Amino acid sequence: MQYIHMTDVVNLLGLPAPPQDRSSYYIRCPCCDTDPRKRHLNINISKNVFRCPRCGASGGVLDLYSLYTGTPRGAAKDAINYKLGTGSVVPTVKVKSSAVPTVTEYPMTDVDTRDATYTALLGKLSLAPDHRENLIRRGLTDEEIDVLGYKTTPVLGYVSIAAQLQVEGLYLSGVPGFYRRDDDTWTFIHEKRGILIPVRDVDGKIQGLQIRRDNVAKRKFRWVSSAEKKDGCKAEGWTHLAGAVQSEIILTEGPMKADIIHVLSGSTVLAVPGVNTLKQLKLTLRRLKDCGLQKVKTAFDMDLLTNINVQNGYNNVLRLLNDEGLRYGTYLWDPRYKGLDDYIWGHCLGRHRSE
Repeated sequence: MQYIHMTDVVNLLGLPAPPQDRSSYYIRCPCCDTDPRKRHLNINISKNVFRCPRCGASGGVLDLYSLYTGTPRGAAKDAINYKLGTGSVVPTVKVKSSAVPTVTEYPMTDVDTRDATYTALLGKLSLAPDHRENLIRRGLTDEEIDVLGYKTTPVLGYVSIAAQLQVEGLYLSGVPGFYRRDDDTWTFIHEKRGILIPVRDVDGKIQGLQIRRDNVAKRKFRWVSSAEKKDGCKAEGWTHLAGAVQSEIILTEGPMKADIIHVLSGSTVLAVPGVNTLKQLKLTLRRLKDCGLQKVKTAFDMDLLTNINVQNGYNNVLRLLNDEGLRYGTYLWDPRYKGLDDYIWGHCLGRHRSE
């Protein structure tokens, strides 16, 4: 086993890299900095120590690794050396079978950190002309598309982008989509080409990303996740809010659909990933009730009328709304238009909006 340096642990954890020509710098303390703009944890590369003067967290390289991963300090050295490829002791992990160990994943970090990292990531990407044209055909203007923050998945440069984010002080560990390669460099998940969609919470912060994949018939929308990747992190089935909280909102399926309905109608729209994925909906509804929500109008695609699985999920949604004490109703429209967004654009607005 070789000597473990602070830079080894910083890189392993996906923490911000030190500014050029500086051995001591500050990052956000995971224990006491709830504001992502605060930086109280000092890392001293030359002395191999860290300390937060605000909460007192301090120690050396093993303590830093233990602090971020939850690994007992006594097992940290073996875990670090194993990940660096300099040790032969295999850390204890859960196994899928008697022979195949699972890949170690990081627990998800807080939403403020995810929002900062995703915002910086999207700022480095662009939207391809064909994707922009697709969104314009759905009723959006160039300005509206730019405000929504949609971008095209990058073709190359994943490792370079991850390195730039670290240098800029952004965190990659615990952010779904980021993981470490076999050579221990951080990278971003390489997905099929498509449109990246920011999925925002009640406060407008990016919780995660979805991707609308090009040229696929099934599972067109997928979460950006690095589950089962080395030091990766899985995504959750987050809800997405488009627009300011109001006493009455529309409930639909899919963040992109919610964005388009909001832009075309001016209504506030809440989206679930699907009618059968309601884990996060109850939490969001309770938060919205505290902000004044009273009534929900459901607007799921018109295959609700013919698909038994969609109908069962829809009934579960209604039961949840009833249990939460919310008034509710349902939008119905010409079934020639699959979604409410299609109906508003094709039937109610059409070409008149673009004239």
